[in-house]
This record gives sequence, structure tokens and C-alpha cells, in this order.
Amino acid sequence: MGVEKGTRVSDTEHEEDLDEEPGEVIESAPPLKVGEERELGNSGIKKKLLKRGLGWETPEFNDEVTVHYVGTLLDGTKFDSTIDRDSSVTMKLGQGEVVAGLDHGIITMTKGEHALFTLPPELGFGVAGRDTVPTNSFVRFEVELVSWIKVVDVSKDGGIVKKILEKGEKHERPGDLDEVLVKYHVALSDGTEVAKTPEEGIGFYVKDGHLCAALPKAIMTMKKGEKVKLVVQPQYAFGQEGKDASDAIHPVPPNSTLYIDLELISFKPVIDVTGDAKVFKKIVKEGEGSLVANEGATVTSKYSDIGKINLGKEFFAK
Repeated sequence: MGVEKGTRVSDTEHEEDLDEEPGEVIESAPPLKVGEERELGNSGIKKKLLKRGLGWETPEFNDEVTVHYVGTLLDGTKFDSTIDRDSSVTMKLGQGEVVAGLDHGIITMTKGEHALFTLPPELGFGVAGRDTVPTNSFVRFEVELVSWIKVVDVSKDGGIVKKILEKGEKHERPGDLDEVLVKYHVALSDGTEVAKTPEEGIGFYVKDGHLCAALPKAIMTMKKGEKVKLVVQPQYAFGQEGKDASDAIHPVPPNSTLYIDLELISFKPVIDVTGDAKVFKKIVKEGEGSLVANEGATVTSKYSDIGKINLGKEFFAK
């Protein structure tokens, strides 16, 4: 079921597949004005904008949204209201927890937006109806999108689910060679603590792994400053065997699901300079601008640390 979106055509990719001129915007309906009503694509759902929200970001299926809504028949008869219950509702989009059509409407909303959706019977309560909703009825939902949490299936099989509680900075994410500094708290489903980092966090190289298989996989999807909650199934935690207690970890029973509060404090990129794992560069402090010295260029540099070979012998000094 289509939802309106504008798409910009790249001026360098797939031009042979498109009739539009390079760089042209493929036309879609302009944004709704307050008080305007329009059908969402060919879905049969009509949306009327009552109050504009903040920004342009909208939730997607599988995200967890918190909403207030009032459901009525076309004649105004009310059949459901979170306002009357004085309690907002949190639900996972795409599951049809209220009705499927409501989910399709909410994915077009921005935070704080108010909208009125008119749903056809097949996306409402259908032939079954419900309580005061007759069979095959068109219904309306007036909705306020209070907030949402983005949910990401990191492992693509439901084994590592990431809920983004606080967005990170910039767009860069650590790679498997990078050194990261993180804070985490790990618990079982009953709240029993499994592990916790010191307040200042703990550092390690992603490729070396840490705690369990899920942690490095999740970290490589995060940005600096991002805070998330992970739900980790046993196959990405400690499996059928569980884990005995150690200095830093409490015992974990077999087939346990882990709940991890995780923050990526910072990371230092590590680059394989030669491409053959013989020379690595760790960026301790980012430089300025985008120009780099070409081969043969004259440069002025300084260093302050003592270099060592893998046996620990010094090979240059300050």
C-alpha cells in the first residue's frame, strides 16, 4: 500500500533506466497543509492534517510509537479513546495492534503531529466489527504522535534487537578494527544483574570481541554518543551452555536472553594503511580539512610517544 514520498533521481546512477532528466525530482504530492485531506497513495486511507509536527522524520514499521487517539464512526459515535482513559498507548508498528490501517497512517506522521485518518473496512475492523463498530464500517482515528523509539533488527533474524533510546552524533560508525569505549549494564529477564562496566566505561578493539557475540555486532551499528537497549537471544549470548561466574560476570543460566543497556562513548578509527595488515594507523585525534600529503611531499611532523616493536624494544624515542 503506497505512501507518498518524494524521490530525487541521482545524476550518476541508473540513468538509462529512467525517463526523467538527471537530477530531476520525481513528482509526488506536496506536503499536506493544515486542514487539507488526501488519500495516501492508493491505500484507501484518507489523511487530514490537523496540526503540523516537528521536523521531517517519520517512524517505520517495527518501531515502537507512543500515541494518543480517538476512534469514531463516520457519524461521530466514539468507540475508543486513550484521552478518556488518560493514558497514551505504546505499540509496535506493523503488528496491527489496534488496526492495520492505523499503522499505515502513523508512518506518515512526524513527532507531535495531529492527524485524522479515515480507514476503509478492510484496514479497520472488517466484516467482524467490534463492540460498537458495525460490520464493514469505515472508521476514523484522530491521532497524536507523542514519540517513538527506532527499533533495528541487527542480526536480521530477531536474535539481536536494538532500540535506540538516544541518537548519536554525526554519521560515522566504528568498524571491526576500531578501538571503542563503551558503558553497559547487562541483566537477565528477571532483572538479575550479569555484568556492569565502571562509570568511566571500558575500552577494547571491536575485532577482539567482548562479553558476548552480540556486543561487537551491535556496536558497529552505533554512532558516537548513541544509547540503546539490546534484547539478545541465547544464540548471540551464551547459548545452551550458559556461562559460569568470573571476575566480571555473574553466572548466566543456559538458554538465557540478555537485556543490555549500552552506550558508545567514543571510538578511535584504526586503518589498515597498506591493506595487508602490516601497517595500521589509529586516529587518536582527527585533523582539520580534507587535504592529505601526496607521496613525495615535504611534511613537518612530531611525535611524543616511544615506539616499540612487538617484543617491547624501543625503536625510536622522542
